[in-house]
Amino acid sequence: MKSYARVLVMGYGVIGKRVADAVVLQDDMKLVGVGDVSSDWRIKLAQKKGINVYAVGNDAKEKMEKSGIKVEDTVESLLKSGAVDIVVDATPKDIGARNKETLYKKYGVNAIFQGGEKAEIVDVSFIAQRNYREALGKKFIRVVSCNTTAIGRVIGGLHEKIGIKKARVSIIRRAVDVWESHSTGIMNTVVPESSIPSHHGPDVKTVVKNLNIVTMAFKGSHNLFHMHSGFIEFNRPISKDEVLNVLNAEPRVSLIAYKDGLMGLNSVFELSRDLNRPRGDLYEVPVWSDLMKVEDNELYLIWATGNESIVVPESIDAIRASLEIEEEPEKSIQKTDKTLNITKSLY
Repeated sequence: MKSYARVLVMGYGVIGKRVADAVVLQDDMKLVGVGDVSSDWRIKLAQKKGINVYAVGNDAKEKMEKSGIKVEDTVESLLKSGAVDIVVDATPKDIGARNKETLYKKYGVNAIFQGGEKAEIVDVSFIAQRNYREALGKKFIRVVSCNTTAIGRVIGGLHEKIGIKKARVSIIRRAVDVWESHSTGIMNTVVPESSIPSHHGPDVKTVVKNLNIVTMAFKGSHNLFHMHSGFIEFNRPISKDEVLNVLNAEPRVSLIAYKDGLMGLNSVFELSRDLNRPRGDLYEVPVWSDLMKVEDNELYLIWATGNESIVVPESIDAIRASLEIEEEPEKSIQKTDKTLNITKSLY
């Protein structure tokens, strides 16, 4: 058990840079630096912010230095020195699994992975509200994907408090991260994921293990968040007030209203920017309260998912769980939420 975490963030991309900033805000963590192979504007900006930069290998170190970046050392040398307790690996899919074998296991450091990695490479998949205690002391933890995290918060909370017989969720995914929109993505179409169920349902069950859920996913030609619709059958008749009470008590879930002008992902995106958070990040899952319908034991509801930021608080909580800095999930969640200004009422 540790009282303080020395953290290295591997990969300073969409998730990594947000996790790095969140680590800096915690009084029980220290950001040792970031590791990367790139020498583009993102790494240069990290250095301008005073973050120590480490290169993944000597070739990357040479390229970084040629582009004017001051490199502290290689990641391997840093890990070998014993100056890191835990790594948050936010590298592209499958690279984290390779890093685990070649770096983290070799030098005995704990690691938090993101949802692009397979569940099989870690000791536990993680959503703070659902299975924090299960992750206590685990050396390798996977924070599940943004879509899986959102489903785990909303559907998982309803399942814990009421009991779901069957859940069916449809996901309309954004096509591409905003910063890559110039080079990839789709236009003027919607593309279904090629398998039913989509991978999100089985992924949720790595955390909420007794949940009967099937998901379908579609990629839309937009880059403003994801949208989910849920068709939920409970074990008994329910009321809308009962559902609202559960969601009002669920951490990192916020209720919004269509009647207030939040009519689509564009307006939710604008709301997230108007919260004056760094990068306009939306850590909460906004659920439309007035688009919710209950019929006997069935519930129909819709929510949005901030794909760039929703897993950031989970990553912070995963650090505490892995190193057993905080044993109580509520205390870690509350601490993380306070530092990131996460709120139940968005407006």
